[in-house]
Amino acid sequence: MAEVEELRPVPRERAILESFFAQLGMFSFDRAKDYVEKEKDSSRSSGAIWSSLLAALAHLAAAEKVYHNLTFLGQKIGGQSFFSRKDSIRTVYTSLYNELKKVATVGRHSQPTSSSSLEDLLSHLSEQLCHFTQARMEMADLYEKLHSLSSQKSVNSEELVSTLEATLQKYSSKFHHPILARVEEGFQTEVDVVTQLLRCQAQVSEWHFLPALLSLHSAHTKLTAWALLFQRQKETRKNLFGGQSQKAVQPPHLYVWLQRFHAVLLAKFSFYFHEALSRQTAPGDMRTLTARTAPDYYGKISAFIRKHDASNVSLVFDNRGSESFQGHGYHHPHSYREAPKGVEQFPAVVSLPSGERPLTHWPNVIMMMSDRATELNALDKVVQFYDDKVQSTYYLTRPEPHFTLVVIFDGRKSEKEQHITSFLQEISSSLRNSKPFSILKPGSKG
Repeated sequence: MAEVEELRPVPRERAILESFFAQLGMFSFDRAKDYVEKEKDSSRSSGAIWSSLLAALAHLAAAEKVYHNLTFLGQKIGGQSFFSRKDSIRTVYTSLYNELKKVATVGRHSQPTSSSSLEDLLSHLSEQLCHFTQARMEMADLYEKLHSLSSQKSVNSEELVSTLEATLQKYSSKFHHPILARVEEGFQTEVDVVTQLLRCQAQVSEWHFLPALLSLHSAHTKLTAWALLFQRQKETRKNLFGGQSQKAVQPPHLYVWLQRFHAVLLAKFSFYFHEALSRQTAPGDMRTLTARTAPDYYGKISAFIRKHDASNVSLVFDNRGSESFQGHGYHHPHSYREAPKGVEQFPAVVSLPSGERPLTHWPNVIMMMSDRATELNALDKVVQFYDDKVQSTYYLTRPEPHFTLVVIFDGRKSEKEQHITSFLQEISSSLRNSKPFSILKPGSKG
């Protein structure tokens, strides 16, 4: 009977740990923190190692709240007993790492006793959580880097994808204990979604239809599964009249940001692959679908053409040097098509209002893209040109390296037509897709 008594504490502690990590996995950071703090106060006699781990877990819950709300991006933290206002997220996780390391070391060197199986478990979990805190620091560094990229004209998404893949590979089997399953799953989902979105950004910029579509779909599927975690849990609040109301827990800022990043990529994808997508549906349905994207590039350009009587607006793809180019949409990897030559190296990705590029103007457009390449490559310059022969004015700007936005007007237009320049700069800046990085910081306008 005495043996049974001695073994009884282990399941209880394990149950407490499972409950804590389940709450953490559902983003109930405050609830998880309160829960382990109460346990720490009520189980003072359970030994130093258990008490130390509970204290570390309370700090972990507080750190996770700051991490998921991205308040460490240039924002004062404050209001957290574990943090001082000067603490960076790196300091916070380093301090937590040191606490967990102590628990792991004490557990490893404790004398074998009736409770040694519990101490082995706590030591083992602490060691794995040390890896988790390191993974968090690497991801926090990445978000800080992304935020700093918002002011740059072009972002090397492939480089960021490589960093993320290395992080996932490094930590994917480092915190695998069943008690940490929710934490591990959350980490993998988050890193995977960010990777797929950045990969999609790079694929759209190379005009690769199928890979971009698959990346976008994969990110969407994982975000949808993630959203179920918020819907599953409800916060019960007492209302004024004594009843209880339930509301879904608000998703943290990181999740909201990933959704917004997905939405702007979907808008860009719908524009760059408008022709391929419109073959799958009726014109009216296509307009309805693109109108739901934010921003609706197709709708904005159509409105601009009507308002200012533009003859044509085209997005031109320069595919010189691209071996794999085969035209709009998806092509079977083994289908053979000769590499395009001459003007065919510059297809129109989108051409409004007719859908067909204006062939008579195309040699002029290509000549300007070549003659004014230095200005266009600055990525924020709008180049203007009037051709006497065809009595037309051209405006060109480059949102990103392989793409040029062209507006053609019949007749002569002044260089000082500010509404045209502003419109081109606005569309171009939006297509560059660096805005999502500026709204990573909570409270940013976007």
